[in-house]
Formats: sequence, C-alpha cells, structure tokens
Amino acid sequence: MAEQRIGAHVKQGDPITTSKANGASAVQIFLGDPQDWKAPKLAYPGGAEALRADAEAAGLTVYVHAPYVVNVATTNNRIRIPSRKILQQHVDVAAQVGAAGLVVHGGHVLKGDDPQTGVDNWRKAAEQLDAKVPVFIENTAGGDYAMARKLDRLAALWDAVGEFGFGFCLDTCHAFSAGIAPEDMVEKTLAITGRIDLVHANDSRDPFDSGADRHATIGAGSIGGEAIVAVIEAAGTDAVVETPAEGQDADVAYLLEHVKAR
Repeated sequence: MAEQRIGAHVKQGDPITTSKANGASAVQIFLGDPQDWKAPKLAYPGGAEALRADAEAAGLTVYVHAPYVVNVATTNNRIRIPSRKILQQHVDVAAQVGAAGLVVHGGHVLKGDDPQTGVDNWRKAAEQLDAKVPVFIENTAGGDYAMARKLDRLAALWDAVGEFGFGFCLDTCHAFSAGIAPEDMVEKTLAITGRIDLVHANDSRDPFDSGADRHATIGAGSIGGEAIVAVIEAAGTDAVVETPAEGQDADVAYLLEHVKAR
C-alpha cells in the first residue's frame, strides 16, 4: 500500500508554508473564489509552475477543489453550460500545478426534474472533458435531487460515467448527513464505484441523516474521531480535513497520530 498522506484544505496564497507548519504531507486548495464563475486565478507567488516546484520540493501532494458553483447535472442551461467550461478550466490549471486530482461535487437537478436527466448530463460532460488530471466526484450531504447523496443515485451516476476514469472523493460529514453510517461508508461506496481516491475527513455538526452540510472539528461533532480514523484506514487513501480553520492544525495532528495504515 502506498503511503497515506494527511493534510488540510488551506488558502491558496501560501499552502506550502501552512502545510509545513502543521506537519501535513497533502494539501487542498481552490484556484479562485469557490462561489465565482470567473476563470481560475492562482494567487501563489510565481504562479502554477512555482507552486508545482515548491510542492514537490516540500514532499507535498496537492489536490484542487473545483468551485462550488459547478453543476454539470442541472437542466438549467445557464448553469450547466458554464459549469462545463469552468470545470475544464480548473482541470487545466490543476494539471499545471501538478495536482494529484481535482474534486468536484456531484451536483443536482431542479425540483421536479427526472434525476436520470442529471445522469445523462453528467455523461455528456464526461464525454467532453479533457481530464488532464484525475477528476474525483464527491458525495454530497443534502438535497432530494442530488446526484451523489444517496447510494442508489450514486450507483446510477457511476453506471453512466465510471468508464471515463473518474475517481471518487468520500466526504465523511456528507455521507453521515446523507444517512450512511461510518462503519458502512467505505464498503458501500466501493461496492458502487470500485474506488475511493481521497477522503474528506470532516466531523459533522449535525446529527445522523440530517441532510446538513456543516463540518465540525474532529471529535467535536456527531461522528467522532475514532470513526473518522476507521474510515480513512479502510479507504487506504489520502485524507484532507475541511474543518473550521481554528481547529485544523489539531485535526491534522490527530490524524497523523491515529491513522495507523499510513
């Protein structure tokens, strides 16, 4: 088994220094404002090539998260079409920084729409995407019309896009909030996707099956540190915390100490 790398999602201005300070071996960043439709604009001094070189020198594995606004599943043309464009733009820049993968949410269709339409839209996006880096579809916490919340919907999505080489990012908070028990997360996900490429190791502020996407510091939420560690070990992949900034250093330290499969 390859070494499991642990890190945090940090601001893109100086992810190397931040990661060195907390002992991380992985880092996740945005390439701009996650709520914006603008093309990615890397804030790192020296640009993409400098970040790539500095990350390699520091022994850091870099992951990129696509903007939250991306939704290639929707039936709304004014969202779906620019989503495809901006997703490709982020893939291109992620490749320039040497990212190990780009994470994108599964998205959703509009209320009353047939979810199969969202599946079909995802397949069309997959056919058009030039995936210069691996693209990891991430499960989501809420929404009756979400593509990657419940396992049956995820299975339909994977049947449509799995052949295009997509990876999968398992978010522990999202899965817990979607009604998937921690002890089942890895086994049930692998039964559908056959792979987990990254874990977003987040505790949940809210109770089981709440549908709420509210991350908590590890051990301060409803999942608990031991269960999150067990998920990471079972997945056998890198893990990134997306927990509140004031507790991130402690969260990274906790995982570095307790994840034994590393």
